[in-house]
Amino acid sequence: MKFSERLLEKVLPIWKKNHAHPFVQGIGDGSLDKEKFRFYMIQDYVYLIEYAKVFALGAVKATDLATMGKFAKLLDSTLNEEMELHRQYAKKFGISVEELETAKPSPTTLAYTHYMLHVSQNGTLAELVAALLPCTWSYWEIGKALNERKGASEHEFYGEWVRMYSSNEFGQLAIWCIDLIDELAEGKIESELVKLEEIFLNTTRFEYMFWEMAFNEMMWPTDE
Repeated sequence: MKFSERLLEKVLPIWKKNHAHPFVQGIGDGSLDKEKFRFYMIQDYVYLIEYAKVFALGAVKATDLATMGKFAKLLDSTLNEEMELHRQYAKKFGISVEELETAKPSPTTLAYTHYMLHVSQNGTLAELVAALLPCTWSYWEIGKALNERKGASEHEFYGEWVRMYSSNEFGQLAIWCIDLIDELAEGKIESELVKLEEIFLNTTRFEYMFWEMAFNEMMWPTDE
């Protein structure tokens, strides 16, 4: 069994909950409240800024030029392509660039990104990949599943999201990350593999919490 298969087996219950979450299902059938998606788009933008830093740390921790170059390319494409597409897509929901750039993270966004960066800064390259992989892998799986639903990819507001994450280009990124964790796990002792498993499980849990946060538009409690 490949290590990536072991990881998926470990998180399958929460993985299924992510797929079945009402926010995800609402994207697929078009029933999701636009205000909930608007909230999600803003928080996802904040998340992407921090996620890009993980790619930068990946380039630092890589031990060969090919892997270093791939992480550098991912950093560049995230900052200069994906985030620009995000800004353009946000316009459909009445979200200005200023609103995106000045947005504050929700508690969940803050906790998720801080955990990812903590692991990435203090851990090995394998631990870094284990931390970032659930986002990339699960979005690809969700995108593909929703793309199979009639009309989902053509929806006026959510179709672009479905097409983006079910695309071959995004799939290639997910496959590269999956292959990399398998490569990095080779020869590691069981205690190291268990640690990678725990990191992967934690960020998979954060993925569920992110959907939950977006669906309920959860920010900080007020001081009033």
